[in-house]
Amino acid sequence: MFFTRRSRFTVKLRVVAVVTGAVTAAALFAGSPANAQAKPYDHQDPYKSGCGNSARVVKSAKIKSRANGTVGTIKLMWSGKCKTNWTEIKVGTTMSGTISVYARDGRSDSFTYKAGNGGRHWGDMIWANNMCAWGSASVKWGGGRGGQNGSGTTGQACR
Repeated sequence: MFFTRRSRFTVKLRVVAVVTGAVTAAALFAGSPANAQAKPYDHQDPYKSGCGNSARVVKSAKIKSRANGTVGTIKLMWSGKCKTNWTEIKVGTTMSGTISVYARDGRSDSFTYKAGNGGRHWGDMIWANNMCAWGSASVKWGGGRGGQNGSGTTGQACR
C-alpha cells in the first residue's frame, strides 16, 4: 500500500484520537456511580471480616417508640483498620426490624433482623473513608400495632 507523507500523518492523528478517546472513556468509567459501588468491604459482616475487632462507636442515639419511649440504642461503628462504617443496635429480645447504614456518596446497606440474639444486632459494612456516614434502625414487637414500634437515627460522622 502506498502512503504519502500527508496520509501517514492523518492515520497517526486518527490512531492518537482513538487511543485518547479510549483513555478518556476508561477514566470516566472509573469515576462513574456504577463503579463507585465496588468498594472494599461493602456488604460484608464486620465481625466475620475482622473489621469489628478494632471498631469504635462514633455516634449513638436512642431508638424511641412514640407510645413507649426509649426502647433501645443505635450506634454507628467505625473501623479505622478497614475504613468502614456499620450500624449496631441493642433492643429487647422480642423485637425485630431493619438496620441501615448510609455513606454520603449514595451507597447504603440494609439488614433485616429477627428477634433473639440477646437483642444485639448489627448490619453489614460500607466503606466510608474520607466521607460522612450515618445509621438508622426500625424496631417492632407484638405485631407492631398500637405503638409497638420505634425508630432511631444516628448523627453523621465524617472520617
